[in-house]
Amino acid sequence: MSHSAAKIAPAKGKLGILIPGMGAVATTFMAGVEMVRKGQSNPVGSLTQLATIRLGKRTDGRSPMIKDFVPLAGLKDLVFGGWDIYEDNAYQAATNASVLKSEDLGKVKKFLGGIQPMKAVFDQNYVKRINGPNVKTGANKMELAEQLMADIAGFKKKNNCDRLVMIWCGSTETFKKPGAVHANLAAFEKALHKNSAEIAPSQVYAYAALKSGVPFANGAPNLTHDIPALLDMARDHNLPVCGKDFKTGQTFMKTLLAPGLKSRMLGVSGWFSTNILGNRDGEVLDDPGSFKTKEETKLSVLDSILQPELYPDLYKDLFHAVRINYYPPRGDEKEGWDNIDIFGWLGYPMQIKIDFLCRDSILAAPIVLDLVLFLDLAHRAGMRGIQEWLSFYFKAPMTAPGLYPEHDIFIQLMKLKNRLRHLMGEDLITHLGLEYYD
Repeated sequence: MSHSAAKIAPAKGKLGILIPGMGAVATTFMAGVEMVRKGQSNPVGSLTQLATIRLGKRTDGRSPMIKDFVPLAGLKDLVFGGWDIYEDNAYQAATNASVLKSEDLGKVKKFLGGIQPMKAVFDQNYVKRINGPNVKTGANKMELAEQLMADIAGFKKKNNCDRLVMIWCGSTETFKKPGAVHANLAAFEKALHKNSAEIAPSQVYAYAALKSGVPFANGAPNLTHDIPALLDMARDHNLPVCGKDFKTGQTFMKTLLAPGLKSRMLGVSGWFSTNILGNRDGEVLDDPGSFKTKEETKLSVLDSILQPELYPDLYKDLFHAVRINYYPPRGDEKEGWDNIDIFGWLGYPMQIKIDFLCRDSILAAPIVLDLVLFLDLAHRAGMRGIQEWLSFYFKAPMTAPGLYPEHDIFIQLMKLKNRLRHLMGEDLITHLGLEYYD
């Protein structure tokens, strides 16, 4: 072994998972975990539950399950809570989302029915298309943050939790660039007191989480904790954070295909992507401001994988368009359609078409599970700040300032597994393989 393992506090007691936004993704995640706990289903799509990790040489035959290799919280120890602008309990919310069949929801009806959302922090200026009654009021955003902190403390005590993690599963907020109020913690806190319009609801949640000593993940593309004020806070409080925007459907396909095309030095002249979806996500994204936030993360992926500055002949003039169309009949069963114009030897053109009939929340739920378990592990291992090794799960992975994000899914997976090997004092795997031929 090349180095000693990190000191990791044991995963004792209950882990509370707090979710702002108890809609389709959150309820599909909660229902699924409970069905898996009851032995009624399989956690398909979850690395923490199903994947193995190779240790040592290929000839050693050591490939334990990730969950047997690193000390993760067990599913039986997870407790769920959250906030929503609608008063529906998790069973009603799941029924409305209509992702899961009623016979599956029936199996966990009592469990989901017991999860009642707390009043949410909400601002119509950030999410134009929806509105609900279950909303906090206060003199300013600092008061709202304090109410959230009280919620967090109350939840922890009531459910007898040893540790907590918060993960944003709420709607995509309207596009914003960071400003002076986000530059440092003093400016941010002053802006909270002044009820600044520049502070988004998701930022109030992230602030309350970090102030309460709770690791935070952002599953949406909006500007949240990827600002100096909150990143400094995460570091100073020794809290791991990650984000942003769960990588589920179309972008997942892009991060699979683009590295493959680049690896063979095939050119791409155009990539047209469109989505039709009818769930609340589609409704919110029908607003141009919310769509702009999403578009930014969806567009950045190809650019950073294909590196047109290094390969101008192949990718410099790539025309890349992304569309999202709200189409109510489709519900949560999103259709992601891609037309890719590529060219090969001597510039001869070819085409690839993809039609991914995906279920957004079914792809997102296992991501939520893995992220909360890995963030909790990172916290117990004393890791703090941006956890770039969790980029695997995100469309717009957060990185250190000035560092471009790694979008290639295979490199992301290698980073993730090497991080786990490193944590446990195992050799990193370079895939050189020279030792077999010496």
